Amino acid sequence: MKATDVRAKTMDELGTELESLKKEQFNLRFQRATGQLENTARVRQVRRDIARIQTIMREKHVATSA
Repeated sequence: MKATDVRAKTMDELGTELESLKKEQFNLRFQRATGQLENTARVRQVRRDIARIQTIMREKHVATSA
């Protein structure tokens, strides 16, 4: 997921995407704990996507309130 793709989405879409990524992160943590995780790089990718979405949501919130 690129930042330009994220910036093109609305706040509602970002909220939905953030929720789904957090659920995926939760499932990945369980898979890692039980030894079933095959793609270990996905954990890092999801974590960074979550941070990217949160950052852009914050930018949009500040821009609208200022």
